[in-house]
Amino acid sequence: MPSITIDVRQQYPKEIEIRILDSMHAALATAFGLGSKNRNARLVVHEPHRFNCPPGLDKPECYTQVSIECIPGRTLDAKRALYQAIVNNLQEFGIPPDHVLIAVREIEAENWGIRGGQAACDVL
Repeated sequence: MPSITIDVRQQYPKEIEIRILDSMHAALATAFGLGSKNRNARLVVHEPHRFNCPPGLDKPECYTQVSIECIPGRTLDAKRALYQAIVNNLQEFGIPPDHVLIAVREIEAENWGIRGGQAACDVL
């Protein structure tokens, strides 16, 4: 059930965008043990002048931020595995590892509305 947002500074071909989204799901599935039905991701393309990145990057157009919102409970080792899987998967698209920022935000289950408007803490 995690929600993923991938912010990028360049337009990719549709096929690559789909593969990027799939690669994020694969990283989450492996690190967090998610099933195939737990897909909630969006890819947001920004004009470079609207999306600052750290100075001095070799390929600033490849700078990528990945934000993941999830219910608390994953171990630090699971998060480490997730970070590494994301960076590894994005390399396939020419995105250097040091051009990726990943943030995991843990949101209590009571703050998620799912399955037709129910509090996640009531149904999970």
